[in-house]
Amino acid sequence: MSATRPSGIRPFTPAPSVLHRRAFLQALLGTGAALGLSSCAVAAAEGTPLATNSPLASSVPSGTSLSIASYTGQQQLQLKLAGQLDHLPFTVSAWPSIGAGPDVINAFRARSLELANNAGIPPIQSHYQGFDARIVAVDLTRKPAYIFATKPGSDIHAVADFRGKRLAFSQGQAQGVVLLRALKEAGLKYGDVTLVNLTSNQFLTALQAGQVDIAPLAISQVPAYLSRYASDGARTISTDVVDLLNILWAPASVLADKGKAAAIAAYIPLWARGLVWAWENPDTWAEDYYVKTQNLTLAQAKGILALTSKPLFPPSWDEAIAWEQETVDLLAEGGFVKPFKADTLFDRRFEHLASDAVAAQYRS
Repeated sequence: MSATRPSGIRPFTPAPSVLHRRAFLQALLGTGAALGLSSCAVAAAEGTPLATNSPLASSVPSGTSLSIASYTGQQQLQLKLAGQLDHLPFTVSAWPSIGAGPDVINAFRARSLELANNAGIPPIQSHYQGFDARIVAVDLTRKPAYIFATKPGSDIHAVADFRGKRLAFSQGQAQGVVLLRALKEAGLKYGDVTLVNLTSNQFLTALQAGQVDIAPLAISQVPAYLSRYASDGARTISTDVVDLLNILWAPASVLADKGKAAAIAAYIPLWARGLVWAWENPDTWAEDYYVKTQNLTLAQAKGILALTSKPLFPPSWDEAIAWEQETVDLLAEGGFVKPFKADTLFDRRFEHLASDAVAAQYRS
């Protein structure tokens, strides 16, 4: 059954008519997912039951393939530049450019994607929708990955000024949880603001048009936004709210396949080394990714990297699980999901793989 939306949450639409929550969920998740929610299929799981106590295979069987998300080509390019791409002991059948949590969940359901890189909130949303998927790698983000931006001509200067304002909100994405955490730290209740339901790819358009007063933008979006709208009174509002988890996750049905689970286990160390390479080679990464593929200036690229958190792959996931539990509780408190134990989202067979692959300074 779907959770009750707190008062004050309004869905976004450019048309005058109201977009009701069911229609919003259908647009966000796809018709099948929305129908699954309406029939209370929260506890249902897809695919073969996952035995998380089964040991991982020591080698990847010949002929194994994976479809791995590489939003805007970032992961694929990072592995290539880091010299890790040639070490893959399996075939990558596709590198689809899928990044937003709701899109990843849809792709998982369609069996067109088998491994993705997201924040901690999409696995929670997936669980709420009844789709069984597990976290297999954790990178801790100690710096804020999102910055609140105001619409042009705004008089907002602090989170306390959010009272009575329209805030861009995505329940199934990291930006939504960052917003909820910021409101809680500022002592604001849900009824003190209007949460406007959007997906993150709609944030900029709604902000530019003044249809919302505030939106949490990824740090990579901020330089271009301010370059265009700062002269019109747009500004950013910095907070210390972080989105702690940068994760790899996969459907339970994929992890139940011994060959694919072994391929994922082989991929995790390469992924970790790719992140470390980007951290240690910021000039090359800025030029080859942000400038050449994202059309940013070198100054903008360096500004983004200055805000980027050093990759950290903890040998123990205890902190990550505690953080995920706090997020579940926060969402449940707002009526967005039903409460559950967050440790069920983690497949701890993979816990040590990323930390074992990097130097000690990247483990804590």
